[in-house]
Amino acid sequence: MGITVGFDLDMTLIDPRPGMVAAMNALGKKSGLPFDGEAFAANLGPPLDQALRDFGAPEDRIPELIWQFRELYPETVVPSTVALPGAAEALEAVRAAGGRTLVVTGKYGPNAQMHLDALGMKVDDLVGELWSTQKAAALLEHGARAYVGDHLGDVRGARAANAVSVGVATGPCTREELAAEGADVVFDSLVEFPEWFARTFVETAV
Repeated sequence: MGITVGFDLDMTLIDPRPGMVAAMNALGKKSGLPFDGEAFAANLGPPLDQALRDFGAPEDRIPELIWQFRELYPETVVPSTVALPGAAEALEAVRAAGGRTLVVTGKYGPNAQMHLDALGMKVDDLVGELWSTQKAAALLEHGARAYVGDHLGDVRGARAANAVSVGVATGPCTREELAAEGADVVFDSLVEFPEWFARTFVETAV
């Protein structure tokens, strides 16, 4: 049986930033709160409730705000989201080797699934609403040998699960930051993933 590889979603497999800007700005306008869509989209990764707290949202309004954001999401974010370079090829490289693909994301699971469906990305398992070291629980449960992500939190999750940490500098963190956090390998994009995966996991198993 091939290995299981986990992937983050936002800014690892997909780029939802234009829609995220629009959705957060719309939420700010609707709620009368000072939300900054550009700032939100520039640091995707942490869960929505944390982002809302960082913007100064009152604690008692956060459940309502989350519900309103999720209501906006399907029509505001999903249609404008695109796959990042190499994403489809990275998933296919794992499948072609007889492995399993797992998405572990801080995003609300049904929204994450909408993105995968809209872009025709097939994965074996999806786990949502986990962030940073919380991701280790899903990685361990599914036996993931590697985890691929763009954020320092993804590196921490991989390391907490004793998985190979693969960083991609397509999000808010630089190559140097990902390496300093402990990523075992860092790519400019997922275009580099298939060759590395074959060399690291497939050829060594022959």
